[in-house]
Amino acid sequence: MDHVKAARRVELESLSSELDARFAAAMRAHGFDPTQADTTALPGALAELYATRAETQAELAELPEEEQR
Repeated sequence: MDHVKAARRVELESLSSELDARFAAAMRAHGFDPTQADTTALPGALAELYATRAETQAELAELPEEEQR
Protein backbone atom coordinates (compact mmCIF):
# COMPACT_ATOMS: atom_id res chain seq x y z
CA MET A 1 0.00 0.00 0.00
CA ASP A 2 1.45 3.37 -0.90
CA HIS A 3 1.89 6.12 1.66
CA VAL A 4 -1.01 8.22 0.37
CA LYS A 5 -3.48 5.35 0.70
CA ALA A 6 -2.07 4.39 4.09
CA ALA A 7 -2.45 7.97 5.31
CA ARG A 8 -5.99 8.14 3.94
CA ARG A 9 -6.85 4.87 5.70
CA VAL A 10 -5.57 6.23 9.03
CA GLU A 11 -7.51 9.46 8.48
CA LEU A 12 -10.72 7.61 7.63
CA GLU A 13 -10.35 5.19 10.55
CA SER A 14 -9.98 8.13 12.92
CA LEU A 15 -12.92 9.97 11.37
CA SER A 16 -15.04 6.82 11.45
CA SER A 17 -14.35 6.31 15.16
CA GLU A 18 -15.20 9.93 15.88
CA LEU A 19 -18.42 9.75 13.87
CA ASP A 20 -19.42 6.49 15.57
CA ALA A 21 -19.01 8.10 18.99
CA ARG A 22 -20.83 11.30 17.98
CA PHE A 23 -23.66 9.33 16.40
CA ALA A 24 -24.11 7.05 19.42
CA ALA A 25 -24.12 10.05 21.78
CA ALA A 26 -26.62 11.92 19.60
CA MET A 27 -28.87 8.85 19.38
CA ARG A 28 -28.89 8.52 23.17
CA ALA A 29 -29.51 12.26 23.58
CA HIS A 30 -32.61 11.89 21.41
CA GLY A 31 -33.79 8.88 23.42
CA PHE A 32 -32.88 6.25 20.83
CA ASP A 33 -30.86 3.07 21.20
CA PRO A 34 -27.82 3.41 18.89
CA THR A 35 -28.02 -0.29 17.96
CA GLN A 36 -31.41 0.32 16.36
CA ALA A 37 -30.23 3.01 13.92
CA ASP A 38 -30.98 0.86 10.88
CA THR A 39 -34.59 0.30 11.93
CA THR A 40 -35.47 3.72 13.32
CA ALA A 41 -36.82 6.74 11.46
CA LEU A 42 -34.17 9.31 12.31
CA PRO A 43 -34.80 13.06 12.67
CA GLY A 44 -32.96 15.34 10.23
CA ALA A 45 -29.74 16.01 12.16
CA LEU A 46 -29.34 12.35 13.10
CA ALA A 47 -30.09 11.25 9.54
CA GLU A 48 -27.37 13.57 8.21
CA LEU A 49 -24.84 12.27 10.74
CA TYR A 50 -25.85 8.68 9.91
CA ALA A 51 -25.34 9.36 6.17
CA THR A 52 -21.93 10.96 6.75
CA ARG A 53 -20.93 8.00 8.91
CA ALA A 54 -22.08 5.53 6.24
CA GLU A 55 -20.21 7.38 3.49
CA THR A 56 -17.01 7.37 5.55
CA GLN A 57 -17.35 3.66 6.28
CA ALA A 58 -18.01 2.91 2.60
CA GLU A 59 -14.91 4.86 1.50
CA LEU A 60 -12.86 3.06 4.14
CA ALA A 61 -14.13 -0.31 2.92
CA GLU A 62 -13.01 0.52 -0.62
CA LEU A 63 -9.40 1.09 0.40
CA PRO A 64 -7.14 -1.95 0.26
CA GLU A 65 -6.23 -3.53 3.56
CA GLU A 66 -2.85 -2.64 4.96
CA GLU A 67 -0.27 -5.13 3.78
CA GLN A 68 1.26 -7.31 6.43
CA ARG A 69 5.04 -7.67 6.49
